[in-house]
Amino acid sequence: MLTWVIYDISADKTRTRIAKACLDYGLYRVQKSVFLGDIDRNQVDEILLFSKEILDAAADSFYVFPMCREDFKRVRIHGQGFDRQLVADEILTKII
Repeated sequence: MLTWVIYDISADKTRTRIAKACLDYGLYRVQKSVFLGDIDRNQVDEILLFSKEILDAAADSFYVFPMCREDFKRVRIHGQGFDRQLVADEILTKII
């Protein structure tokens, strides 16, 4: 499922660990604290559990937004954007 991960984390070390986890799960960095990718429900649950273990709930924010493909097609980008086909694995799907 297409999933957005967005966070605001005050501690550098924690922020780095979360960013690395997002990349390890195959999410693409859209902005410094915004990731997007096609991951399965188990991976969403895993990243949520990981974030709960290391975040400071009193100071940090961590959001996970699932998005259906129809809504993703309606996303509008102005300025520097991301490769929509790469993020949605459309390129990989066509090759396989």
